[in-house]
Amino acid sequence: MTPERIDRLNDVLSKRQFNITVVLENVADPHNISAVMRTCDAVGIQEIYILNTVIPKHKKWGTKSSSSASKWLTIYQFTDVAACFEALRKKYNKVYTTHLSSDAVGLYELNLTESVALVFGNEHGGVSEELISLADGNFIIPQVGIIKSLNISVACAVSVYEAFRQKQNAGHYNQPQMLGKELSDLRIQWGFLDEN
Repeated sequence: MTPERIDRLNDVLSKRQFNITVVLENVADPHNISAVMRTCDAVGIQEIYILNTVIPKHKKWGTKSSSSASKWLTIYQFTDVAACFEALRKKYNKVYTTHLSSDAVGLYELNLTESVALVFGNEHGGVSEELISLADGNFIIPQVGIIKSLNISVACAVSVYEAFRQKQNAGHYNQPQMLGKELSDLRIQWGFLDEN
């Protein structure tokens, strides 16, 4: 690996955010998942949780839509809601679902600088009632059009870029968020052991 490549990877690692994640529930289209992966990589989100309880576990992603983003992300796949939420609760303080309800708050009202998981539902039914009941709250993306819904990958992009804006304003990208064994493990996953 060239020194330039090592410098590039170290720079990306220094901006990775480990207190925010995205959860995709029963998203059927692998291209939608891949587009989400690409967006998460772009804003420095390292972990993605994929929960499939009514569709088979995904074996591959849409490579064109991801631009190989999956190679650089830590992806957890679950087939059990309880196991997924147990893993989320160990790492993230708040879990918010995207769900149009009377108690939903607007995206821009959320504090996305805290430790948070954002849950996005499938293309047809949205987030399941089971996940909604386990979450800490619901949010909606403000819209003024007739349709009142966005494609899953677009909804995710809008949401995580609001998180990016908030976290950038709070200085989260100015200092590394990961140290120690987690960082070493990720460096190995990415294919280099240089400690410079």
